Amino acid sequence: MTTREFFIKRWKADRRAFARVLGALPSDKLDYKPHERSTAAGDLAWQIVEEVRALARTNDANELPWEMTARPPTTAGIVAAFEKSADAFEALLASLDDPRWAEQVKFMMDGKVAFESPFDEMYWGFFLDLIHHRGQLSTYIRPMGGKVPSIYGPSGDDPGE
Repeated sequence: MTTREFFIKRWKADRRAFARVLGALPSDKLDYKPHERSTAAGDLAWQIVEEVRALARTNDANELPWEMTARPPTTAGIVAAFEKSADAFEALLASLDDPRWAEQVKFMMDGKVAFESPFDEMYWGFFLDLIHHRGQLSTYIRPMGGKVPSIYGPSGDDPGE
């Protein structure tokens, strides 16, 4: 199995967990913060969506553009945007072959190259950051009055599948 094939396998395995965590956020508490310096739950959820959307927008010039947009006001809107971005990302992943996976990709911010690395390093870096933010967000759910979903196994609220 190549690193590209392994990445796709891990992404597909984790995609459902991302959607479950995002969907577990109570819509009426998206402004919840566990601490004044923490990011609000809705904004943290939107960060996850925006990262997946950026990955999906990697173009034929091997540029991955970053652009934050306003988040939807509801959990349902956040989940719908995640699913749309995840579908687009999976379509892009299906189009990548091993030679392109080794090519350089430029992470673009405000039209300028922020950094550059091979696809595999860029995508794995984003994936690990997504997992990190999902973990942060999962710790918000119970204090918000929600139920923490199963991620890699049972949670205190969800026995898993």
